[in-house]
Amino acid sequence: MSTVQLKFLGCGDAFGSGGRFQSCILGKTETCKFLVDCGASSLVAMRQRGIDPNDIGIILISNFHGDHFGGLPCFLLERIWGLMVAGPSGLRKKLREVMEVTFPGSSKIKGKFPLNVEELSLGCPCWFGPLHVRAFAAEHPPEDPHVHLRIECSGKVIVYSGDTEWTETLERISRDADLLVTEAYFYEKKIKFHMDFRTLSQRVAKGGVPRVVITHMSEEMLARRGDSGFECADDGKVIEV
Repeated sequence: MSTVQLKFLGCGDAFGSGGRFQSCILGKTETCKFLVDCGASSLVAMRQRGIDPNDIGIILISNFHGDHFGGLPCFLLERIWGLMVAGPSGLRKKLREVMEVTFPGSSKIKGKFPLNVEELSLGCPCWFGPLHVRAFAAEHPPEDPHVHLRIECSGKVIVYSGDTEWTETLERISRDADLLVTEAYFYEKKIKFHMDFRTLSQRVAKGGVPRVVITHMSEEMLARRGDSGFECADDGKVIEV
């Protein structure tokens, strides 16, 4: 069984708390490289780390907010080779819209190689090369689809919360995972549709999740990260699963 390497190219929130780049995680297996989310600052983060966009074969999107999705227009215009982008229901329409808003006419440009866009049906398995991916509903309004992503590759299971309050689904799909990457936006302040650390720690202890890495932290949470007892993401941090 081989390992999966994850590099946090961006682990910040929408507001640049702590001077961090927005959500973007590079996954690497023996046979492919993929991104989980592509926030607005992602291409800059990739350039700083010497990562060629053309090496990425798959991008998985958890939601359509700018700090998770807004980097796609620049990324797509920079690429040469083919690419698979997969995400929540409505992805095709949202991608066309964001391309047209940021670079008018760009959604109609035909590249030499195909751009494949896949909308993930909740709970249904999809294969993208070596990745086995399932999406599950996160806690957000139905008109603003957010998903948890469960990614199986190289014999390992990685769960990514995306933006969400704690859900029983997240607990269920994380129990047998090798890694849960989850937001902890505030330490104990409750804010709708986001996770606070107090709730996370209580639920993780109850659910028996084996390994947790915290990301998407506000300034307040960053100031108290040392109190968490969990691994915390940093831009450039590399872990192996």
